[in-house]
Amino acid sequence: MSYIVGIDVGGSTTKIVAFDHDKKIVAPMFVTAEDQMTSIYGAFGKFTNMNNIALGDVDRIMITGVGSTFIGNELYGIACEHVSEFQSVGIGGQYLSGLDRALVVSMGTGTASVYASGKERTYIGGTGVGGGTIIGLSKKMLGVADIGTLYELAAEGDLEKIDLRIGDITNKSISPTLQDTTTAANFGNLSDLATHSDIALGILNLVFETVGMVAVFASRSCKIRDIVLTGTLTRAPQAKPIFDKMSTMFDVNFIIPDHSRYGTVIGAALSYFEK
Repeated sequence: MSYIVGIDVGGSTTKIVAFDHDKKIVAPMFVTAEDQMTSIYGAFGKFTNMNNIALGDVDRIMITGVGSTFIGNELYGIACEHVSEFQSVGIGGQYLSGLDRALVVSMGTGTASVYASGKERTYIGGTGVGGGTIIGLSKKMLGVADIGTLYELAAEGDLEKIDLRIGDITNKSISPTLQDTTTAANFGNLSDLATHSDIALGILNLVFETVGMVAVFASRSCKIRDIVLTGTLTRAPQAKPIFDKMSTMFDVNFIIPDHSRYGTVIGAALSYFEK
């Protein structure tokens, strides 16, 4: 059996996936390393070994991501094809959601939005707010650099000690869709009694609400309701409740599909079949 392998090289992690020629997926995985070259070769070696894929079984490597420039036209003697990251984001979001038309939002170190309709994928815009923001604020405010530790801390957090909410500044209804607990100002009501858990949740809420609003504005410009969320940050336990609340508030449909973490690398691999 022969395979098409996709590789997405980020700033600190490399994600990898494979499809056979019937488009059956081989479970994706990721590798973290201190530099991109180590990460690329480590990911490829680990992935092929764990899935019993010989080098001769790989027909083509489709590679994308900010670190993909470290690889030329071959890897282990196998032909490599470089794929636009935005193209990969769009294809991956369509595949994972089963939607032909959607706004696909990739939440990585920063955030990018891609409008996908059929084989048209257009970069709409984005924001520098993302995973890098979370780690930076967490290091400075909490002394925590591990994202998993931050998620665990946030599980016990209380936003009432962090954010200023609409109910804190008015007792009147501003809009039928805005509740008393709707954020008026992130970190606008920071209490001296706020714990590390409260601050951890406040950081995540700040980033997810910012990303969500950028996505809502982009979806309105595209006249579309379906917003597919992909990228590493989608695995945060706090992500779904926050985006579900925003779905109701702004009449959109935020979707976090299975394998959402691997949306871009899946799109890179599948781009082979569109040719």
